[in-house]
Amino acid sequence: MIQSVKFKNLTRDVAADLHFPPNFDENKKYAAIISAHPIGSCKEQTSGNVYGQALANAGFVVLAFDASFQGASDGEPRFIEDPTLRVEDFRCACDYLVSLSYIDEKRIGVLGICGGGGYAINAAMTERRIKAIGSVTGVNYGRLWREAFGNWNPIQALEDISAQRTTEARGAEPRIDPFLPPSVETGKAAGIKDIDILEATEYYKTSRGEKPHGATSYLYSRSSAAVGWDAFHLAEVLLTQPLMVVIGDKPGGFGAYRDGLEIMRRAKSDKKELVIAEGWSHYDLYDKSEPVKMALDRLIPFYQENL
Repeated sequence: MIQSVKFKNLTRDVAADLHFPPNFDENKKYAAIISAHPIGSCKEQTSGNVYGQALANAGFVVLAFDASFQGASDGEPRFIEDPTLRVEDFRCACDYLVSLSYIDEKRIGVLGICGGGGYAINAAMTERRIKAIGSVTGVNYGRLWREAFGNWNPIQALEDISAQRTTEARGAEPRIDPFLPPSVETGKAAGIKDIDILEATEYYKTSRGEKPHGATSYLYSRSSAAVGWDAFHLAEVLLTQPLMVVIGDKPGGFGAYRDGLEIMRRAKSDKKELVIAEGWSHYDLYDKSEPVKMALDRLIPFYQENL
C-alpha cells in the first residue's frame, strides 16, 4: 500500500509517498525509514519504487520524498539543487514522521541513493532523531562540484554563477542546465567515455528509469552553495550512529567508490560497515535485480538490528 502525502518545509509542501508493510495496522508502532532520491531524480524512481517498496515489504514504513524545488514538491524557482536546502528536508521529514501515531519516534532511519546518500549522511550528523544510516552508492555532491572529473576551476565557476545570478536578477530567463546528454549515442559522439555519465543517461533517458518528474536538470544560478559544501564535514566528530555504506566496485566519475571509502574512514561511529557489490557499477545498484538484492540482503538486517 502506498499513500501520497505532503509535509511542510517552512512554507513549502514537500511531496512524498508512504510505503506501508504488508498487513499494516495503524494501531501498532513501526520503525520508519526516510528514503532520499539521487541528484536530478524523484521518489518514483530508485528511492521509492525499488528500495522503498522492498524495505516496506520487510516490515518498515518508508517515507520516500521529492526534494524541495524538485519533483512534485513546492518551491520556486524550480530545479534548485542546494545541499543546505536538501538536508533541511530530512529534518522536516522527521517532524512529519513523529506526528504519526503508528511511528515509533525512537526507531527512525534513513536511506540515501547517490547524492541522496551524501545528504542523508550529512543530515544524520545534526538530526539525532535519525538512529541508523544507510547509503547506496552515495556521492558527496560538493566534492563532485569542486572537482567535476578533474578538469574544472571552482573559482571561475563561482564567478560565472555569480554573473548569471546577476543577469537573472535583472530580468533574464533562468538558465536550466542538463546534467546529462540527450542520449547515450549523443554522449558517445561528443567523446564522453565515463561509465557513470553514460549509464546515468541510459537509466534516466530511457524507459528503464524515465519518469515525468525525473528532470536531471539544475538551476545554474543557484549552484554556488554546492561548491563550498562538504557532505562529510565533521563526520569524525558528529557521525556516531550505525552506518552501512554500499558501493559497486566499478568506479566512475561521480565518485561513489571513493566517497564510500572516505566516509568509512572518517565516520566516528563504532558500528560501521562497508558493503562492496563486486562486478557492479553505480547505476547497476539503482534497479538491477542482482546488485539491488545484494544491497538489500545487507541493509534489511542492518535496519532490523539498529531500529
